[in-house]
Amino acid sequence: MLVRQILLAIFGLSGGIIVSAGLFSLIVEIGVISDFADRTHTAQHINLYEDCTVLGAVLGNLLFFFKWHIPFGTVLLPIFGILSGMFVGCWAMGLAEMLNVFPIFVRRIKIVKYTAAFIISVAIGRGIGALVYFAKGW
Repeated sequence: MLVRQILLAIFGLSGGIIVSAGLFSLIVEIGVISDFADRTHTAQHINLYEDCTVLGAVLGNLLFFFKWHIPFGTVLLPIFGILSGMFVGCWAMGLAEMLNVFPIFVRRIKIVKYTAAFIISVAIGRGIGALVYFAKGW
């Protein structure tokens, strides 16, 4: 029983690290942070932007996981909504700009004939992961 719990903790932590690394690499790749710094002419503070992004993700996860109570929630809710809307809008614009990057990237590294295999591998991996998750009822 203890071995199972340790393995679950390792798998859960590993999965969380992989997902968060993918998310932050996507944020960097689409250039959301660098665009903010460029448009506001504050490139000297780019490390602060990156630290705030990571801090926001960590605090958001802690709030979600531990279900902490936030005082003055009704006052902070509109502020949170505005900031969340700005963040999602920046993501949407960054992703729209990034859509042109994938075809160029695939052609440059000469993996055009393997693109279907990559997509199928991701789909199979996600399918197996979902089956394991729902079959075990965790």
